[in-house]
Amino acid sequence: MVGGGQLARMTCQAAIPLGVRFRVLADSPADSAAQVCAATTVGDYRSLADLQDFAAGCDAVTFDHEHVPAGHLQALERASVPLHPGPAALHHAQDKLAMRRHLTGLGVPCPRFAPAPGLPEIIDFKEMSRGWPVVLKATRGGYDGKGVWVCETPGQAAEVLGYGIDLMVEEHVPFEAELAVLAVRSPFGQGAVYPVVQTVQRDGICREVLAPAPGLAPSLAREAEALALRMAGELGVTGLLAVELFLADGRLLVNELAMRPHNCGHWTIEGARTSQFEQHLRAVLDLPLGVTAMAAPHAVMANVLGGSDGDMLGRLHHVLAADPALRVHLYGKAMRPGRKIGHVTALGPDLAGLRRRAQAGAAYLRWGEAAAEAEPADIEPVPAVSPAGKLGEGTRT
Repeated sequence: MVGGGQLARMTCQAAIPLGVRFRVLADSPADSAAQVCAATTVGDYRSLADLQDFAAGCDAVTFDHEHVPAGHLQALERASVPLHPGPAALHHAQDKLAMRRHLTGLGVPCPRFAPAPGLPEIIDFKEMSRGWPVVLKATRGGYDGKGVWVCETPGQAAEVLGYGIDLMVEEHVPFEAELAVLAVRSPFGQGAVYPVVQTVQRDGICREVLAPAPGLAPSLAREAEALALRMAGELGVTGLLAVELFLADGRLLVNELAMRPHNCGHWTIEGARTSQFEQHLRAVLDLPLGVTAMAAPHAVMANVLGGSDGDMLGRLHHVLAADPALRVHLYGKAMRPGRKIGHVTALGPDLAGLRRRAQAGAAYLRWGEAAAEAEPADIEPVPAVSPAGKLGEGTRT
């Protein structure tokens, strides 16, 4: 796996029971995955020579991020390196404008969009869509809210244009909820899909994942699952495909794609019969895929973000003593405000109770004794998608 972050760390853990010899290309020995993976190579994913050396002798090469230069991927493919996903598929996760164009050409519902080389094009787009605000996105890079700007005025749009990066403009969608679905596809062509989840975002960062998405009409859930499987096939994905969706006016719109394990699927470690990390390994090695059924009626995953410095071991002791049924995953990352340093998962039949427990555990790990005072919103319930059945029946693909 190219990349040494927490996704590689958790994939390494999934490789152990399968007997898979797992290697990581990390930026430094301090990277999250490098701390737990014995077969770590320190190198630069932007260096073709480092990538070639790392890939030598691998049965499969996959990724925990989308940032490897496209030219390097194509050179590796020409040298018969078994890449999963390949450059043609990964292009649609690396270039948001290319992704939008390809998906709309396939008839996949997306927000309205256009290239944004300058302010006149943005103003023209605004006139043809919903008006202000509009959303400007960097066509490449960006995560956790970075590379996305909601612009209320031409002046704000001009400021973003001043950054000198390639941009696209999208309509600002007044969505009812943000959803996500994970599909997986093997080189043999076997496919599987996990239940649709709701993601709860704040400041552009996913704070909570609810599985399955509460109150989502079964027909819309089936539509989202079928859409993810269809896109995995149409784009030629091998491995996981994470599809982030807006639910707006009772319709599903595709927002973002990722072709790797994804934050929306961390709940699957305990909450599904096969975790997303094991599933990704099975797929890229062309092994039979695992069962995606849930292991409990509900699963709630709350991200732990960097907060106040302090004794993390002491905080962990408190959380585990206060709620022994919580599952805590810490990534070995240095504390930095807003950085994802771990997650907490709770399983059971009572969704509201699970949310309170997961949020309280994550908040305490972030803030310690000051959790309730520092960020009370973290330990308050967030409204679910809707009452069951309210959203209507939708249309199956």
